[in-house]
Amino acid sequence: MSHPDTAADSELARLRWRCRRGMLELDLLLLPFVERGWAGLDPTAKEAFWRLLDLPDPTLLELLLGLAPPPDPLSDVVAAIRATAA
Repeated sequence: MSHPDTAADSELARLRWRCRRGMLELDLLLLPFVERGWAGLDPTAKEAFWRLLDLPDPTLLELLLGLAPPPDPLSDVVAAIRATAA
């Protein structure tokens, strides 16, 4: 008999699904961050990460590669993703 998913497990599953993008480069940046960095984020940073995922793929890639400056509300989470990828 399996146990029902907890709310945290359900959120993490939704998050993993949202991080699967149309660009392999984004998958390679976002999915490792979710596995290594998500749990350590405070609620404000988690909300910023969800907002980041609402961006179109080309814009998101530019932000994560440092080709465009992230807006202030997203800058900390973008820096955390870059640090995880380094």
